[in-house]
Amino acid sequence: MVAADVQCAHLDGIRDVTPSADGCEDCLRIGGEWVHLRTCMNCGHVGCCDNSPNRHATAHNRETGDPIIRSAEPGEEWGYCYPDDLYMERLPVPG
Repeated sequence: MVAADVQCAHLDGIRDVTPSADGCEDCLRIGGEWVHLRTCMNCGHVGCCDNSPNRHATAHNRETGDPIIRSAEPGEEWGYCYPDDLYMERLPVPG
């Protein structure tokens, strides 16, 4: 859990995105498997989590610099900012 006084410096980059695929788009392309899904809150890229063999969500961050992901799992609203190394229980709604 994040302390109340800790702020992410990248929240203004959150957009109202459309997920790019119904699964990890990179795993679907190569025939890979995933454990959990994450959505990039800048462009909508859907990638697999770091517990998945290919870690495509983190790879997407490294390739693009897009800072924030959100869980794409049903019922989960948490997000994570890569550059700030910051977990957020609930991301703000894009404005």
